[in-house]
Amino acid sequence: MTRIALGVQYIGTAWNGYQKQPSRDTVQDKLEIALEKFACTPLHTTCAGRTDAGVHAIEQVVHFDTELQRPAQSWVRGTNAFLPESIVVRWAHALAPAPEMQEFHARFSARSRTYHYVLYNHPNPSALLAGRAGWVFRPLDVERMREAAAHLIGTHDFTSFRASGCQANSPVKDMQEIRIERHGDVIVFTVRASAFLHHMVRNIMGSLIYVGTGRNRPEWMAEVLDARSRDAAAPTFMPDGLYLAKIDYDPKWGLPQEPAHPLPWL
Repeated sequence: MTRIALGVQYIGTAWNGYQKQPSRDTVQDKLEIALEKFACTPLHTTCAGRTDAGVHAIEQVVHFDTELQRPAQSWVRGTNAFLPESIVVRWAHALAPAPEMQEFHARFSARSRTYHYVLYNHPNPSALLAGRAGWVFRPLDVERMREAAAHLIGTHDFTSFRASGCQANSPVKDMQEIRIERHGDVIVFTVRASAFLHHMVRNIMGSLIYVGTGRNRPEWMAEVLDARSRDAAAPTFMPDGLYLAKIDYDPKWGLPQEPAHPLPWL
């Protein structure tokens, strides 16, 4: 039995999130259908992190176990032949069959996750960025948002940014980085943490926008965090500009991962 890891990229606009649903209109459904058509046998995938409806992935990592022996590029090209154009396998990597290598797990072996949120800040929406970026028509103050984001760095209880239906065992996460960069009318938010709660990034985005528009002080972010109540934070922001960008693993696994460019469609 060999464990195969895949790097999967997708535009989530047309899909009902990553995780399989009875409707069979999710990324996992389409990926497993394609794998079965190529391999001529059912293959179950495990992902590094589930994404919601409308959320994209620059590089999602999944794994599956199989007795088939095929070159890595065959897994890539063969699977892609049966996928819709909005879902693409970018790379495949066979982990050595030694027992210690079988310990690799797309989710549990991950050291951290990185998300980008791409935001279009302009009085009018952009047809070219529809579904690919969030939109705020009021001017945003990047420096105020950076000051607010600094309060979230470190290990904290992120209950205030947790969806009511979140199934995580603990709301305590290690926020390692929040970077905010403006490129003309586009603002890119890069968020890296040990793991994320359900809707955590989108809930943080909503609160940062409250600060960026001047509705609340940057210090308000610390008050929201300390409240440990979802009612203390801003509403959940739209999924359109959210990208699962990078999953960090120990180099010993030898995964051929790619740079997580925040604007893959430009």
